[in-house]
Amino acid sequence: MTAGALDGIVVADFSRVLAGPYATMMLADLGADVVKVERPGTGDDTRAWGPPFDADGQATYFNAVNRNKRSVVLDLHDSRDLGRALDLVRGADIVVENFRAGTMDRLGLGYRDLRAVRPGLIYCSITGFGSGEGAALAGYDLLVQAVGGLMSVTGPGPDEPTKAGVALVDVLTGVHALAGILAALHHRDRTGQGQLVEVNLLSTLLSSLVNQASGYLGAGAVPGILGNRHPSIAPYEVFPTASRPLVLAVGNDRQFRALAQALGRAALADDPRFAHNTDRVAHRTALAAELAERLAMRGADEWFALFRAAGVPAGPINDVREAFGLATALGLEPTVAVPGSAAPQVANPITMSVTPPRYHRAPPRLGEG
Repeated sequence: MTAGALDGIVVADFSRVLAGPYATMMLADLGADVVKVERPGTGDDTRAWGPPFDADGQATYFNAVNRNKRSVVLDLHDSRDLGRALDLVRGADIVVENFRAGTMDRLGLGYRDLRAVRPGLIYCSITGFGSGEGAALAGYDLLVQAVGGLMSVTGPGPDEPTKAGVALVDVLTGVHALAGILAALHHRDRTGQGQLVEVNLLSTLLSSLVNQASGYLGAGAVPGILGNRHPSIAPYEVFPTASRPLVLAVGNDRQFRALAQALGRAALADDPRFAHNTDRVAHRTALAAELAERLAMRGADEWFALFRAAGVPAGPINDVREAFGLATALGLEPTVAVPGSAAPQVANPITMSVTPPRYHRAPPRLGEG
């Protein structure tokens, strides 16, 4: 088996549901030995989150973020099992937990307790709203999308705030946790010093609002819902065609000129209303009407082929099956076979030339070490 970048690193994973397990699966894919600590009887909540279930009766939600791990069942309120948890930590390089803030401290498994046992320990704590005034708030993705502003800029119209179709804030928080852990590992390699890494869903979302947050902070512009349009770019939205909807994501004047030529309307690129991006944003409604008239003449797949050849960023709105088909057609190898797994899994999106991700263990059954 090819060596992993994190071979020899042991992770005591006390996390459950999504943000923490996503981060620890990334660590496991990169070679770390991840031991998932689960409660007796039920294990991780997501083991029961179905349908759908795979051919072996396992919840596909759980399977999405738990491959390459071992599972150990511990009741952290039982003194004997708590002692086993401490033994696990003594041999670990990394601890990841996403209990409500303060829970691990009350169990004697907080960072201050564990660094005394393991001075070089990297301890990653994931919360919904931090460990201060927000400690008592439950960190559910939908809730954070609402109070964190994402739903205020997402949806078909001003009175229809809408959540993203996946638990996007959890996933983004898992990625930020991974980044913090890897940075802390690098620091420990240089100094021998462990540290506490803290991430929370609300702060992750605010950072991930990027241009929308910057527009508010830098210009006082409080963004609202624009449906599928972009506040600063045009055309950057969904258009109907003769078959199914098509996205245009034209980011500069050169691309717009190529679009106009591909549509058979080259003069649009010289129209003073549309010549530059700021003009197009100011006249987006008139521009959309011009484009919609032409796009209605052909189907989305035909336009996709024409625009791709012309270098115009565009594409049909695929369902998940079609999205995997596109990735496969592009040679991206989006799925992998995992030994012992009843179904293929999504490949780790990171590729590495020397220490690539490895797939050697199916998501564990409860207690399967």
